[in-house]
Amino acid sequence: MDLLSRTDPSKVNLDEPKADQILTLTNNMLLLIHSQTPITKRLIKSYSTEVSLDPETAHPKLVISLHGDSVTYTDTWQELPELPGRFDTTLNVISLQGFSSGRHYWEIDVAGKTYWELGLTYPTISRKGRAEDCWLGRGSDSWAMEFFDGEYTAWHGGVPHQLPVTKHLSRIGVLCSFPAGLVSFLGADSMTPLFSFCVGAFKDCLHLALCPGHDHNGTNAKPILICNAPPTPSSIQNAQEC
Repeated sequence: MDLLSRTDPSKVNLDEPKADQILTLTNNMLLLIHSQTPITKRLIKSYSTEVSLDPETAHPKLVISLHGDSVTYTDTWQELPELPGRFDTTLNVISLQGFSSGRHYWEIDVAGKTYWELGLTYPTISRKGRAEDCWLGRGSDSWAMEFFDGEYTAWHGGVPHQLPVTKHLSRIGVLCSFPAGLVSFLGADSMTPLFSFCVGAFKDCLHLALCPGHDHNGTNAKPILICNAPPTPSSIQNAQEC
């Protein structure tokens, strides 16, 4: 208590017993946090919600799988109907389902890719032209995490937040909580928090959004895969509310 009462670190004089106590306390706290990882993983995974990608929103150079669980870039411009909801410049696609309540979690497989963007968006995100708001996280209607040039960045409202992540992540968790007004990104293997946006209150339903990026001469040709969980009655009900 004497040590903690000293608010100025420059005035703290540590003798060896006190230093050992602090090291022991820190180690025990880390062990406690580590021991909770399986519990945290089970809790977050309990919010898993099934979604499928909406091909009618996909840019013409994106190929959506039959089951709507993956998106791949192709250098061929596909002859598709020019729909109002289709992205025509940015390589985006959003989920068919939207969610307006509850808690929802998705894991996205990005293994083997050198560039990608993913996140959550309102259905009002701009779809046409080269406007900045069409990019995930660049406008006020979406929240995103990006991997580019070996660096991870979280985006919202055009503001970048560079993440101190050195490990190459193969699976990203996306968690949204309507009660908490929260959008969080996690390293899904260990449920490591990467970045969270405290929104407060969402003004509309949310859709999962993906951008696989260009293939970059074959170095980024692999798809982005949604690792779906079996749907639960509550998740289906929440999705139908949108």
